[in-house]
Amino acid sequence: MRIALTHNLRLSDSEEEAEFDTEETVNAIAAAIERLGHRVEKMEVSGPASRTVARLEAFSPDLIFNTAEGRRGRFREAFFPALFEELGFPYTGSDAYALAITLDKQLTKLILREENVRTPGWQFVEKPSELKPDDLHFPVIVKPNFEGSSKGISQDSVAENVDELKKKVIQALEKYPSGVLVEEYISGRDLTVPFLESVDNDFDGVLSPVEYVIDPARAKERRYAIYDYELKTREDKSVTVHAPAQLDETMSERIRKMAREVIKRLDCKDLGRVDFRLSDAGVPYFLEINALPSLQPGAGIYAAAELEGLHFDGVIDAVIQNAARRYKIKDKPRGLSRPTRRGPLKVGFTFNVKRIKPTAEGEDREAEYDSPTTLQAIREAIASHGHEVVDLEATAELPMVLASTPVDVVFNIAEGFRGRNRESQVPALLELLDIPYTGSDPATLSLALDKALAKRVVRAAGIDTPNFQLMTSGRERLDKQFTRWPLMVKPVAEGSSKGVISKSVCHSEAELRDVVKEMVERYQQPALIEEYIGGREFTVGLLGERRPEVLPPMEIVFTDKTDKTPIYKFEDKLEVNDRIRYEVPAKVEPAQLERLRASARTAFMSLGCRDVARIDFRMDENGRIYFIECNPLPGLTPGWSDLVLIAQGDGMDYRTLIGEILSGAIRRYKERGSRRRDRADADAA
Repeated sequence: MRIALTHNLRLSDSEEEAEFDTEETVNAIAAAIERLGHRVEKMEVSGPASRTVARLEAFSPDLIFNTAEGRRGRFREAFFPALFEELGFPYTGSDAYALAITLDKQLTKLILREENVRTPGWQFVEKPSELKPDDLHFPVIVKPNFEGSSKGISQDSVAENVDELKKKVIQALEKYPSGVLVEEYISGRDLTVPFLESVDNDFDGVLSPVEYVIDPARAKERRYAIYDYELKTREDKSVTVHAPAQLDETMSERIRKMAREVIKRLDCKDLGRVDFRLSDAGVPYFLEINALPSLQPGAGIYAAAELEGLHFDGVIDAVIQNAARRYKIKDKPRGLSRPTRRGPLKVGFTFNVKRIKPTAEGEDREAEYDSPTTLQAIREAIASHGHEVVDLEATAELPMVLASTPVDVVFNIAEGFRGRNRESQVPALLELLDIPYTGSDPATLSLALDKALAKRVVRAAGIDTPNFQLMTSGRERLDKQFTRWPLMVKPVAEGSSKGVISKSVCHSEAELRDVVKEMVERYQQPALIEEYIGGREFTVGLLGERRPEVLPPMEIVFTDKTDKTPIYKFEDKLEVNDRIRYEVPAKVEPAQLERLRASARTAFMSLGCRDVARIDFRMDENGRIYFIECNPLPGLTPGWSDLVLIAQGDGMDYRTLIGEILSGAIRRYKERGSRRRDRADADAA
């Protein structure tokens, strides 16, 4: 199977990341999955959810092995399973409902109280005024209600009297405002009972209790024998796991039956862990349940599983196989809304290869095409997501090649050959053949390539643009809207800054008419004249479709202070030079950042962009933002193209960027499959 390992990676020793997985744990689980014969993709999910969605869509796993805890909120553990269900991907572990309940300690206790499961006396407190100390037996322990991994629990959490309790509750609520649990402290031993649903035993997968034993020397230094946050983190070497716990057979069976009742009542799936406190008098008390237990090497679940003959790989396999049975996954993916197919996706790769090297002296015929090095990087990135890449060079023979080379989706970067609609040629062909592809549709590509039309659409959406005019000969009357010089001249339908050169900035009408005439003759298209906007230049990348993710803006910083009218010229994009440097994320004030983001999103949506685009802006000395142009087919040269640099500045590697762009086409491929099946079912009926 193709398995995505979703996780939050622990990058620090802060309490905030205490429940996250270390790199060692992630690598150990991934290695086990691979040893079991599956293809695994490690997916760190701490960033924007849209990025997780894109990576999942790109990889298209048969199953998600989920250990992600979520970053914040009372429903954080439930967030990703809910997302997986919405996307139609099977996953390991309990569903969002069970995870939301089990993270809430007091709600769990309320539910289990109806089943006569014994718990210590407790109170849930959201405000200090709600505390009723007279209803409790001291000592008591104060703990966060919505945290795991013993977060917020220390030796100082125990209160011996009312005054101590009131003080500790106030302190705890300051740190954990969602509420704290005040629970009667039970003197005794900490036991945990792991659960592996697929284990066939007399307790429906509930394993033998294991005990956390504190080193005797360390235990003498501690007033209360509790397995607190310090022992789970900094002092973890002072604790050993004893499996099975030293209990007589009757007590062991009693606790396992209690755990089974808890698991059943809370509807936990695949795996879990139930924590108990065994009092000095030999009475077991339920403390809490973890439906998303740690799978760190050495965790209690492995020690208990060994008693059943399962070692590390066996535990991971037990989780996978139980989830696979639940979703009826066999040899092929069976997501809730996914097309059934065998093997990897066949991803056609449409491109134009650069065979003539552009030069600053004016050779720019193939400037928008991609070098063999860039093409290979994209191929490798697509293949790394588990897909088969089929080269489809965008030549005149492409229609015949497509007819004889079936592909599932197409990753399109083809620029086309000639005309104002050239970028739409390949997408239009793919739409004719009903093949999903990456990027914007033909209408948007044609519209965005025509800078004048794009400005009209964006201006109608409320975004400022420089005043502009088209000339087809250089003899036309100059529009009266231009009230100041200099003015810019550029071809109206070219990309990669073709035709944007030093003399594009014109300081007189005679100069402008000469440049217009030259541009029209050279590029065989109208010339665009627009106001020169002084100030700072930015470019903003966007990924997605209906609700695009706006990446941090990048500033093109002009370093030559003697140049009073700097522009991002064609020659600047050919090689590294000292006239330009890139700053990403751009250093802008919060209000300016928000205006840039809002303008980029509005322009993207008003032009009908899809999957990916890069939008250029100028900001004048008054902070006013002007739309310059939109590139819905941006360059993807590793370590060089603007969009790639923007992604790197946002912590996104090249492979992930390609996967995010590809995910839109894969999503449309699945939707097409669903529509076809619905039509087939309707016809059959």
